[in-house]
Amino acid sequence: MKNKRWAPKPVDAGQSKPRRPAPVEPSSSSGTSNVIFGLLPVIESLRAQKRRVDRVLIADGARESRIADIIGLCREHGIIWNKVPRESIAKYVGQGANHQGVVAFSAAADYVSTDEIFEASSEPPLILILDGVEDPRNLGAILRVAECAGADGVVIPERRAVGLNETVAKSSAGAIEYVKVAKTVNLNRFIEQVKENRVWVVGTSLEGTMDYTEWDWTQPTAVVLGGEGGGLHRLVAENCDVLVKIPMYGKIESLNVSVAAGVLLFEARRQRSITKNGD
Repeated sequence: MKNKRWAPKPVDAGQSKPRRPAPVEPSSSSGTSNVIFGLLPVIESLRAQKRRVDRVLIADGARESRIADIIGLCREHGIIWNKVPRESIAKYVGQGANHQGVVAFSAAADYVSTDEIFEASSEPPLILILDGVEDPRNLGAILRVAECAGADGVVIPERRAVGLNETVAKSSAGAIEYVKVAKTVNLNRFIEQVKENRVWVVGTSLEGTMDYTEWDWTQPTAVVLGGEGGGLHRLVAENCDVLVKIPMYGKIESLNVSVAAGVLLFEARRQRSITKNGD
């Protein structure tokens, strides 16, 4: 069943007021090439904004006066910061490094706003939403699939998910330079705003009510994929317009999330190419 639902409207879920979430440390697989440590280097990186700082960790008990400057700059630029045990800092910068109780992680590529993804969307839109993908290699592979399938963009949550680190960049085989990636502070609120933009939200689940080939992918669609192991969170699944499933014919119950992304996005392209050629 087709239903014209697409009508662009501003979406600013990723631009809400900066806040300090529960502590979440970057994956140790992030690599060291995107690590900045020490009071002055971190402050100047935050001030210059020449490369996107993704997250800042501050050691518990750090009392240097410039720590307040770092926190203020994080708030000003909407950058997540957390306080963690001092020993957690050392494992990112190496033993003996004079980190002065602070370390920052720069993203391997710049994020865009959620508005930008909608403004640049094709007709009809095809957007990918990830609900808590934590493995950087999986995210990199998903970005590669999204680029090859011509998706309009990928939206990830700020918390409990991997960001655009060096491992993601390497695993994407260059796709990170072309795919628009946005962060949102509240995935469920963003999904509601996607619906307000008249885009259908299609989640993937083993409990899906229809096979993925039965959905009309020629409609404006945002595909929602869950994280490794747990799949979609309950509220996210409930907020989807429909849940679809990819039938399994072997003994393993599910696909890797990046493989599932490829199956769904290229089915959308297959259906849309048939419609286009038929016109």
